[in-house]
Amino acid sequence: MNKAGLGLMAGIVAVAIASPADAKWLRADTNNFIIYSEGAERDLRDFAEKLERFDATLRNRFKIEGGKDPNPLTIYLVESASDAGRLASGSRGSSIAGFYSPSPEGSFAVSNREDFVFRGTPQSQQTLFHEYTHHFMRRFLPGAFPAWFIEGFAEFYSTVDFTREGKAEIGKPAFGRAVGLLTMPKIPAETLLFKRPLEMRNSGQVDVYYGRAWLLTHMLFSDRTRIEQLGSYIDAIDRGVDPAKAANDSFGDLAKLDQDLDRYMKSRLAHRMTNDPIAIAGPITVTAMDPAQDAIVPLRLERLSADDDDERLIRTRDGLRKLAGRHPGDAAVWFELAMAEWGLSDEKRDKAAARAAVDKALAIDPEHVRANVLLGEMLAAAAEEKKDAVDADWDAVRKPIILANRTNPDDPVPLYGYFRTFMEQGVRPPSIAVDGLARAFQLAPENIETRVSYAFALAADGHFDRAIALAKIVAFDPHDGGRGDELMKQLETMRAGTKGKAGDESAADPPKD
Repeated sequence: MNKAGLGLMAGIVAVAIASPADAKWLRADTNNFIIYSEGAERDLRDFAEKLERFDATLRNRFKIEGGKDPNPLTIYLVESASDAGRLASGSRGSSIAGFYSPSPEGSFAVSNREDFVFRGTPQSQQTLFHEYTHHFMRRFLPGAFPAWFIEGFAEFYSTVDFTREGKAEIGKPAFGRAVGLLTMPKIPAETLLFKRPLEMRNSGQVDVYYGRAWLLTHMLFSDRTRIEQLGSYIDAIDRGVDPAKAANDSFGDLAKLDQDLDRYMKSRLAHRMTNDPIAIAGPITVTAMDPAQDAIVPLRLERLSADDDDERLIRTRDGLRKLAGRHPGDAAVWFELAMAEWGLSDEKRDKAAARAAVDKALAIDPEHVRANVLLGEMLAAAAEEKKDAVDADWDAVRKPIILANRTNPDDPVPLYGYFRTFMEQGVRPPSIAVDGLARAFQLAPENIETRVSYAFALAADGHFDRAIALAKIVAFDPHDGGRGDELMKQLETMRAGTKGKAGDESAADPPKD
């Protein structure tokens, strides 16, 4: 459940503009997260500890090394589920309680601070654990997983809870799916295995889809034989075996699998507890925001959530203009204003105003990483419009992006931005740019733009198997609208065009991802 599946008050922008002192955002920094919340400091610290413990639980389960993440996930905790829904959909009345977005600017998740408990853990915690599990899978588990398992896996781990001693309880029931599972028309296993949630008829059937995906995942995790079946199935899917053949070969008769699933739902579901408490690695620091940063947080979140909605972006831009008037010496305010203006459609965008804002940001902080990347993007757009741009123009485009990378070598955005300038120029990227793209992908494999670019870069060097493996993950995404399938077709067409030519699958090893 990414952005379409996981706010602020309806007038948040106006409120932030009228009385920024009323907002009291806090920031928590941990090994793996940056968390913003308007709640109490103690609550934020407790939440950060629980989230780090959840991350450690997943790492322990899948033997993923820990440590300080150079590209941590940013999380925004808004007041209510309806606030999160408004951010996700742009309007009130949405049933979305939180969402995850692998944004080109950096992945982020939104959840809420409500403590509503149906049974088990709070729904807000389950929402965020679900979304973080998506992030964890995309970043650390690189296989091509089918849509039902992506969602079932996230639902399975969404209910993780911790004892007072810090031991993890894994596999507890997803009580929030009970109504759909018990009262709505069921989705047969054969439908579940071969369909995506977007293909369901209505929201009720989507809820049943998530519930059955959770139930099937829980059943397959329940004993060694089932785990082996699941492993065989996923391995076959990842190797490109036809999904129907992979399912039948691994699970046998799908009608019987469906009957087993119905029986399993009526049984007493077991969960397991870790033998030892889950330790929290690294310090957790909580800091208050200064007035300018405090006012920026909701406006940045609105901008990030608005996507291509000009109306929302214009409101946000106007709020940032007023904020810049009150805090003219804050580089972050000018950068956010520049991003809001630049993010508008061509018909609405004031390029001169966007450039003026980014120039002010850089005049205050010449090494502002993202402002330098944005300046490079603006210069690239101008070079493309120029038609007769020469190498010197493109050198000027890359200069601020190179500075951004030198300032923060572990930020994937400058690395990807540098590679992209060669594509915009219409020339083959040099090896240093491809190496930078590989590093950007290593830092943020969940980002679709980076993944797609890296897949094409690998294909251009003749590494089609690896390129197609990257594309499969896009194609299997539960919320992909078909771009993954189109990407696969393009890569296969490229492969077909190189058949018999030197270099097909025989080039030197590509950069390690």
